[in-house]
Amino acid sequence: MAFIRSFFVYTALILGANSTLAAANSTEHLQALKQGDMKKLVLHKTPKEISERAFLTQGADEGRLSDFAGQYVLLNFWATWCAPCRKEMPSLSTLQAQLGDARFKVVTIATGRNAPKAMQAFFDALEIKNLPLYRDPKQKLAKDMAVLGLPMTLLISPQGKEVARLRGEADWASAPAQALLRAWIQSAQ
Repeated sequence: MAFIRSFFVYTALILGANSTLAAANSTEHLQALKQGDMKKLVLHKTPKEISERAFLTQGADEGRLSDFAGQYVLLNFWATWCAPCRKEMPSLSTLQAQLGDARFKVVTIATGRNAPKAMQAFFDALEIKNLPLYRDPKQKLAKDMAVLGLPMTLLISPQGKEVARLRGEADWASAPAQALLRAWIQSAQ
Protein backbone atom coordinates (compact mmCIF):
# COMPACT_ATOMS: atom_id res chain seq x y z
CA MET A 1 0.00 0.00 0.00
CA ALA A 2 2.87 2.37 0.83
CA PHE A 3 4.30 1.71 -2.64
CA ILE A 4 1.05 2.73 -4.33
CA ARG A 5 0.77 5.87 -2.22
CA SER A 6 4.41 6.76 -3.03
CA PHE A 7 3.77 6.14 -6.70
CA PHE A 8 0.87 8.60 -6.74
CA VAL A 9 2.76 11.21 -4.73
CA TYR A 10 5.81 11.09 -7.01
CA THR A 11 3.64 11.07 -10.13
CA ALA A 12 1.82 14.18 -8.90
CA LEU A 13 5.13 15.90 -8.15
CA ILE A 14 6.51 15.09 -11.58
CA LEU A 15 3.36 16.28 -13.33
CA GLY A 16 3.40 19.47 -11.28
CA ALA A 17 7.04 20.12 -12.14
CA ASN A 18 6.38 19.50 -15.82
CA SER A 19 3.45 21.92 -15.84
CA THR A 20 5.65 24.56 -14.18
CA LEU A 21 8.32 24.07 -16.86
CA ALA A 22 5.72 24.20 -19.60
CA ALA A 23 4.24 27.42 -18.19
CA ALA A 24 7.63 29.15 -18.21
CA ASN A 25 8.14 28.19 -21.85
CA SER A 26 4.55 28.87 -22.93
CA THR A 27 3.55 32.27 -24.27
CA GLU A 28 -0.07 31.71 -25.35
CA HIS A 29 -1.44 33.62 -22.34
CA LEU A 30 0.68 36.66 -23.29
CA GLN A 31 -0.98 37.22 -26.67
CA ALA A 32 -3.79 39.33 -25.18
CA LEU A 33 -1.23 41.54 -23.40
CA LYS A 34 0.47 42.68 -26.60
CA GLN A 35 -0.28 46.42 -26.50
CA GLY A 36 1.73 49.43 -27.66
CA ASP A 37 5.27 48.52 -28.71
CA MET A 38 4.64 44.96 -27.52
CA LYS A 39 2.50 44.40 -30.63
CA LYS A 40 5.85 43.88 -32.42
CA LEU A 41 6.79 41.04 -30.04
CA VAL A 42 6.79 37.68 -31.83
CA LEU A 43 5.74 34.95 -29.41
CA HIS A 44 7.05 31.53 -30.44
CA LYS A 45 4.57 28.64 -30.44
CA THR A 46 7.48 26.31 -29.77
CA PRO A 47 10.43 27.55 -27.67
CA LYS A 48 13.73 27.76 -29.55
CA GLU A 49 17.15 26.58 -28.47
CA ILE A 50 19.69 29.25 -27.59
CA SER A 51 23.34 29.35 -28.56
CA GLU A 52 26.12 28.24 -26.26
CA ARG A 53 28.57 30.52 -28.07
CA ALA A 54 30.64 32.63 -25.67
CA PHE A 55 30.50 36.41 -25.32
CA LEU A 56 32.89 38.69 -23.43
CA THR A 57 31.98 40.03 -20.00
CA GLN A 58 33.07 43.41 -18.66
CA GLY A 59 36.31 41.90 -17.38
CA ALA A 60 36.94 40.30 -20.82
CA ASP A 61 36.17 36.87 -19.38
CA GLU A 62 33.95 34.50 -21.32
CA GLY A 63 30.28 34.29 -20.46
CA ARG A 64 27.49 32.17 -21.88
CA LEU A 65 23.74 32.52 -21.93
CA SER A 66 23.55 29.33 -19.87
CA ASP A 67 25.13 31.34 -17.02
CA PHE A 68 21.62 32.78 -16.52
CA ALA A 69 19.90 29.38 -16.18
CA GLY A 70 17.03 29.54 -13.73
CA GLN A 71 16.30 33.21 -14.50
CA TYR A 72 13.91 34.97 -16.83
CA VAL A 73 16.15 36.98 -19.16
CA LEU A 74 15.43 39.88 -21.47
CA LEU A 75 18.45 39.73 -23.80
CA ASN A 76 19.13 42.85 -25.84
CA PHE A 77 21.60 42.99 -28.74
CA TRP A 78 22.75 46.55 -29.48
CA ALA A 79 25.64 48.65 -30.84
CA THR A 80 27.16 52.03 -30.01
CA TRP A 81 26.46 53.35 -33.54
CA CYS A 82 22.78 52.29 -33.47
CA ALA A 83 20.44 55.30 -33.06
CA PRO A 84 17.38 53.18 -32.13
CA CYS A 85 19.55 51.42 -29.52
CA ARG A 86 20.41 54.80 -27.99
CA LYS A 87 16.70 55.64 -27.79
CA GLU A 88 15.76 52.24 -26.31
CA MET A 89 18.56 51.73 -23.76
CA PRO A 90 17.19 54.05 -21.02
CA SER A 91 13.93 52.08 -20.98
CA LEU A 92 15.91 48.84 -20.52
CA SER A 93 17.71 50.44 -17.59
CA THR A 94 14.39 51.51 -16.08
CA LEU A 95 13.00 48.00 -16.61
CA GLN A 96 15.99 46.48 -14.80
CA ALA A 97 15.56 48.96 -11.93
CA GLN A 98 11.84 48.18 -11.62
CA LEU A 99 11.66 44.43 -12.30
CA GLY A 100 15.23 43.17 -11.93
CA ASP A 101 15.68 40.67 -9.11
CA ALA A 102 16.91 37.12 -8.53
CA ARG A 103 14.28 35.82 -11.01
CA PHE A 104 14.49 38.43 -13.79
CA LYS A 105 17.45 40.15 -15.42
CA VAL A 106 18.04 42.49 -18.36
CA VAL A 107 21.20 41.41 -20.22
CA THR A 108 22.72 43.71 -22.85
CA ILE A 109 25.29 42.51 -25.39
CA ALA A 110 26.93 44.91 -27.83
CA THR A 111 27.51 43.02 -31.06
CA GLY A 112 30.10 43.89 -33.70
CA ARG A 113 32.88 46.44 -33.40
CA ASN A 114 32.16 48.21 -30.14
CA ALA A 115 35.22 49.31 -28.20
CA PRO A 116 34.80 48.96 -24.42
CA LYS A 117 35.59 52.68 -23.95
CA ALA A 118 32.94 53.64 -26.52
CA MET A 119 30.43 51.34 -24.82
CA GLN A 120 31.16 52.92 -21.44
CA ALA A 121 30.85 56.42 -22.96
CA PHE A 122 27.49 55.38 -24.48
CA PHE A 123 26.22 54.23 -21.07
CA ASP A 124 27.69 57.29 -19.31
CA ALA A 125 25.99 59.69 -21.73
CA LEU A 126 22.65 58.01 -21.00
CA GLU A 127 23.40 57.73 -17.26
CA ILE A 128 23.03 53.95 -17.31
CA LYS A 129 24.67 52.24 -14.37
CA ASN A 130 22.66 49.05 -13.83
CA LEU A 131 23.14 47.12 -17.10
CA PRO A 132 26.08 44.90 -18.06
CA LEU A 133 28.58 45.91 -20.74
CA TYR A 134 28.90 42.53 -22.44
CA ARG A 135 30.37 42.21 -25.95
CA ASP A 136 30.09 39.92 -28.97
CA PRO A 137 32.91 41.51 -31.02
CA LYS A 138 32.88 39.05 -33.92
CA GLN A 139 29.06 38.77 -33.98
CA LYS A 140 29.24 35.00 -33.59
CA LEU A 141 26.61 34.82 -30.86
CA ALA A 142 24.38 37.26 -32.73
CA LYS A 143 24.70 35.16 -35.88
CA ASP A 144 23.87 31.95 -33.99
CA MET A 145 20.81 33.67 -32.52
CA ALA A 146 19.65 34.94 -35.96
CA VAL A 147 20.02 38.60 -35.03
CA LEU A 148 19.44 40.31 -38.38
CA GLY A 149 18.99 43.89 -37.21
CA LEU A 150 19.53 46.08 -34.18
CA PRO A 151 18.25 46.45 -31.64
CA MET A 152 17.01 42.89 -31.20
CA THR A 153 15.49 41.73 -27.94
CA LEU A 154 14.89 38.10 -26.98
CA LEU A 155 12.97 36.67 -24.04
CA ILE A 156 14.70 33.61 -22.61
CA SER A 157 12.98 31.29 -20.14
CA PRO A 158 14.64 29.91 -16.99
CA GLN A 159 15.02 26.64 -18.91
CA GLY A 160 17.25 28.40 -21.46
CA LYS A 161 14.75 28.60 -24.33
CA GLU A 162 13.95 31.60 -26.50
CA VAL A 163 10.21 32.15 -26.15
CA ALA A 164 9.83 35.50 -27.94
CA ARG A 165 11.69 38.22 -29.84
CA LEU A 166 11.21 41.83 -30.81
CA ARG A 167 13.09 43.48 -33.66
CA GLY A 168 13.57 47.21 -33.41
CA GLU A 169 13.27 49.61 -30.52
CA ALA A 170 10.60 49.40 -27.86
CA ASP A 171 9.72 51.22 -24.68
CA TRP A 172 10.45 48.47 -22.16
CA ALA A 173 9.56 50.78 -19.26
CA SER A 174 6.00 51.24 -20.56
CA ALA A 175 3.01 49.85 -18.69
CA PRO A 176 2.15 47.37 -21.51
CA ALA A 177 5.72 46.01 -21.60
CA GLN A 178 5.92 45.61 -17.86
CA ALA A 179 2.46 43.99 -17.66
CA LEU A 180 3.46 41.45 -20.31
CA LEU A 181 6.80 40.69 -18.63
CA ARG A 182 5.22 40.37 -15.17
CA ALA A 183 2.64 37.94 -16.58
CA TRP A 184 5.44 35.91 -18.20
CA ILE A 185 7.46 35.78 -14.98
CA GLN A 186 4.42 34.91 -12.86
CA SER A 187 3.19 32.23 -15.28
CA ALA A 188 5.35 29.53 -13.71
CA GLN A 189 4.45 30.27 -10.11
